[in-house]
Amino acid sequence: MLAVGRITKLFGAEGEVNVNLYADFPDNFSEEQPLFTIVDSLVVPLFCDSFSRRGRGNATVRFADIDTPKRAELIMGNEIFIEEAESDDDEFTFEDLIGFTVKIGRRKGEITDFYDNEYNPLFEVEIGGKHYLIPAVEEFIAAIDFDKQEIKLVLPDGLIEL
Repeated sequence: MLAVGRITKLFGAEGEVNVNLYADFPDNFSEEQPLFTIVDSLVVPLFCDSFSRRGRGNATVRFADIDTPKRAELIMGNEIFIEEAESDDDEFTFEDLIGFTVKIGRRKGEITDFYDNEYNPLFEVEIGGKHYLIPAVEEFIAAIDFDKQEIKLVLPDGLIEL
């Protein structure tokens, strides 16, 4: 969970509150995703009926089931959190490998294209001026070095003639 704001004060007579938004609050926040707070050591989801930004660092929020100032007082001063999105830093697609040097045994070549087909995704590999189509499957990938932009493939005998 990532802390993204703090409930600061009441706003109106129907349980709306002002929220001080931290710098980590997402610009693309949607009212459909819940916010969370901690009440009595329990993580509690807060669903937004309305969410209106007030400049960059503040918002007025009406949470579902908090419809009176008395109920809003129960969460006053609490931090609000969002679920952190999974990091895409370590994820890649096969298309990201286009341009990588490919090693197959002692031969070197280059991945020149990727054909995305759900039944048979293929790398197009150029080795010694010839183009080969090689199934893009994890079983054939022995190693990937992103720093050196190299990929080592181990292919079954007879798949391609080098």
